[in-house]
Amino acid sequence: MTFDRRSFLKVLSAASGATLAGCGALPMGGSSLPTAKSSGRRVVVVGGGYGGTIAAKYVRMLDPSIEVVLVERERQFVSCPYSNLYLGGLLPNLSSLTIGYDKLAANHGVKVVHDTVTAIDATKKTVTVGGGSFNYDRLVLSPGIDFRFEEIAGYDPATTPQVMPHSWKAGPQTMLLRKQLENMRDGGVVVIAVPQMPFRCPPGPYERATMIAMYLKQHKPRSKVIVLDANPDIASKGGLFRKGWAKHYAGLIEYQGAKRVTAVNARNMTVSVEGLEDVKGDVINVIPPQRAGDIARNAGLIGPDKRWCPVDTTTFESTLAKDVHVIGDACIAGAMPKSGFSANSEAKVCATNIVALMNGRETIQLSGLNTCYSQISPTEAVSVAAVYTIKDGAIVSVPNSGGVSPDLSEAEAVYAKSWINNILTEMST
Repeated sequence: MTFDRRSFLKVLSAASGATLAGCGALPMGGSSLPTAKSSGRRVVVVGGGYGGTIAAKYVRMLDPSIEVVLVERERQFVSCPYSNLYLGGLLPNLSSLTIGYDKLAANHGVKVVHDTVTAIDATKKTVTVGGGSFNYDRLVLSPGIDFRFEEIAGYDPATTPQVMPHSWKAGPQTMLLRKQLENMRDGGVVVIAVPQMPFRCPPGPYERATMIAMYLKQHKPRSKVIVLDANPDIASKGGLFRKGWAKHYAGLIEYQGAKRVTAVNARNMTVSVEGLEDVKGDVINVIPPQRAGDIARNAGLIGPDKRWCPVDTTTFESTLAKDVHVIGDACIAGAMPKSGFSANSEAKVCATNIVALMNGRETIQLSGLNTCYSQISPTEAVSVAAVYTIKDGAIVSVPNSGGVSPDLSEAEAVYAKSWINNILTEMST
């Protein structure tokens, strides 16, 4: 297969529906481990979210002669983007945000292993899971985030999330937070603690406050939401969020910037804030500060900041381990935010350049995309978008390439629904 920029663009244009004939020879998804690699070439992808599924799929699409093994603990993936709408009552459940992996195997020949990665040896080029070890030629890590619980006094990772859910990994935590809202008395207080940037999905906490306020307005109108933001101001689309709050939720949302939660007391249902008295809530959503997923830290891929993984901005290869690539929330991607769309965009460039490197061909430069939608009311949404490139070795936003939507918009809500449907379809087929 010849490979150049034109080939890459053709693959991108295929987006969600393309399949390659003859790609289904490998077993369908399961937990059996791949056999020892012989003379063939193998790419192992760890993490089956927004980045990992796309990296696995596109390596196979670009070069079906490369064996691809996707390792993911869970049998299904639940999207964080759009899950706030479930909290607001606009989605009856999370089923529309849930995808499986069978079609990646059937349509593209991706070997899916459902197991937990316990170790990565970048010297021996092996991945170890609960069922054993296997080797790779190149490894893609898309492990998402884990939390810096230790920075919040009184926070017990085993028990506190069951009382004060973070809901920053969609699924049971999202359902728990929804149940707490349903059980809360009318006149109760919902507290949302926002960590300091950077964190997964910069607009996410403010959309969450909006959706919870929408739910309260309809079902518990004497209640309110207090947002304690460790950042000095709303991290993304601030003007549009404020406009939406004033239009739809006046008196329901109390926003306080530069208020970092330093401690929690799950028994008393209080949080401690620098320079303030403790804040008590009936429902408390503490979103802890974040870092790259545990497997990246355990593999020695975290940089001097002890939080995120430094990478080459062209190939997303780790600067700390040869032939290991890190994409999505876990990596340091310059101006690109930690979002599902960013992970999707990074995965395509990473896969393209892995195939190029494995075939002795020239790599391409990043042309990254991101769009983040936020729901404001049942019929309105807002968005922020940008295009990214590399300048002086760093990922930067292309001047005048995007920006925020001009106003609250019913059209943006339609675009948002279309976006989530399309990107999940691309990930799962």
